[in-house]
Amino acid sequence: MNVAEAVGAVLASWGVRAAFGVVGSGNFHVTNALTEQGVRYVAARHEGGAATMADAYSRMSGTVAVLTVHQGPGLTNALTGITEAAKSRTPLLVLAAEATSPRSNFRIDQAALAAAVGAHGARVGSAETVVDDTVMAYLAALLGRRTVLLNLPLDVQAEELPDDVVHAVQELRAGRGSRRQEAAGLVPPPWGLTFPSLGESDEEEPIVSAAPAEGSGASGALAELAGLLAAAERPVFVAGRGARGSRMELEALGERVGALFATSAVAKGHFHGSPWDLDVSGGFASPLAAELIGAADLVVGWGCSFTMWTTRHGTLIGPDAKVVQVDIDPDAIGGNRPVDLGVVGDVRETARTVGALLADRSPAAALGWRSPELAERIAREVRWRDVPYEDLGGDGRIDPRTLSIELDDLLPEERVVSIDSGNFMGYPTMFMSVPDGSGFCFTQAFQSIGLGLATAIGAALARPDRLPVAALGDGGLLMSVAELETVVRLGLPMVVVVYDDQGYGAEVHHFGPDGFPLDTVTFPAVDIAEIARGFGCEAVTVQDRGDLADVAEWLKGPRDKPLVVHAKVAAGKPAWWLEEAFRGH
Repeated sequence: MNVAEAVGAVLASWGVRAAFGVVGSGNFHVTNALTEQGVRYVAARHEGGAATMADAYSRMSGTVAVLTVHQGPGLTNALTGITEAAKSRTPLLVLAAEATSPRSNFRIDQAALAAAVGAHGARVGSAETVVDDTVMAYLAALLGRRTVLLNLPLDVQAEELPDDVVHAVQELRAGRGSRRQEAAGLVPPPWGLTFPSLGESDEEEPIVSAAPAEGSGASGALAELAGLLAAAERPVFVAGRGARGSRMELEALGERVGALFATSAVAKGHFHGSPWDLDVSGGFASPLAAELIGAADLVVGWGCSFTMWTTRHGTLIGPDAKVVQVDIDPDAIGGNRPVDLGVVGDVRETARTVGALLADRSPAAALGWRSPELAERIAREVRWRDVPYEDLGGDGRIDPRTLSIELDDLLPEERVVSIDSGNFMGYPTMFMSVPDGSGFCFTQAFQSIGLGLATAIGAALARPDRLPVAALGDGGLLMSVAELETVVRLGLPMVVVVYDDQGYGAEVHHFGPDGFPLDTVTFPAVDIAEIARGFGCEAVTVQDRGDLADVAEWLKGPRDKPLVVHAKVAAGKPAWWLEEAFRGH
């Protein structure tokens, strides 16, 4: 057994289910080793797409996904997707072949690249240390909830393992683990370790969970949080991605203190179905949601980092409101705005503990602003689709709001929606609903366009029980168009909706009002539907409501080919959230 084979065997034994990549000579053997051990390998057409597929798969499956790339350009091609994953604290393990010869054309400082984008760097040093090096990189991704680049030097990959290391790998493959791992309580179960994910049932215990930190005033902070909740008259809970798997606990605590619920954009759907759900906070918030969040006297962020987008550049939270942030990462506390109280701890365990401290408090005595009248108003007004608007469609163009509402009604409720970046992105995000937190995948931490299609592929593979929906702009689709072949090859019954305004809409609306020339950001018409057919997709062109009848026909079955909806959207006005963002800057 050589090092490349050992890496594959070790990762499979620790529960890795899926790997994504583009294979070159440098990662050929380690990728084959993964597949030989039963790990599913998904071949992308570009490393950037592979990285984002792995990111989305990890988010939606609750497992550590693997990205495997060639040395040098294989890694640099993947760098945008790796950056997105690192900024999002996605548990992702990148296996990158590494050229160490100073004369190699492929030689670059791969460790420095990892550091530059916020990923953790590691390396397999030798045949003697391959098991420890691989396991520690995997655990850094899993337990640290971070993106890890594990460099695999070409010369080291070919080294043969000593007999004792071969025996250690065989123990892992048999499910026993080494004595040291047994002593640490880290023997891999046959199903693999997972982190609390958006896809988990709220009734299940997370396999990996961290209680609120002991010491450093942790118990005092919990008591202080309980006191703030008991005193609040208008509390609002904002759940972020760090709150995954905690809906039951947060709703129970909210019931006890009379809180309303909202989410950051990445956690959309977390409270779907609750009569007190305000949906997304921040720039995407509906007028009623913004009104109620702005009127709160206490805002608690649960695994939410309070970015400028979630707080509308700091204007959404009232000046007199107390702000609390609960996060497992101490560095996240107060990172984007000052908070009155920070609690370091796992969201689920913190909510449980604080709920216990308030056990003597009767829910009936803590209605706060949870009145029947407010519940009726939320049901009537909180969705963007219920806010009146002037339809801007006509002349062969459909209003993007109308398009999104019609699709929301047509598509089955059991869906997983993935969004690209751009001027259009607020429309599918806020006018299309998702059934729960595992129905929405939003790779936007790096704000790169072109990631949406790959996001949808990763999410679809993680959640095969749901209809995958990709919402893209024309620019993002054309940047990533090669991955349409991947969708077809994998047989994914995906709906790809392209909001085509024939340009980079954000730049058009940013610079156009000031009279700048827009030739560099506008483009002639492209027949996206015909391009999609060339890849083997079914396709329809939508210019008004009536054209969506073809979407309804596709949904009837057999859905044996993906459907690309080429929507020619009205582009006369910028999206509401974009106007606000420009003013904020």
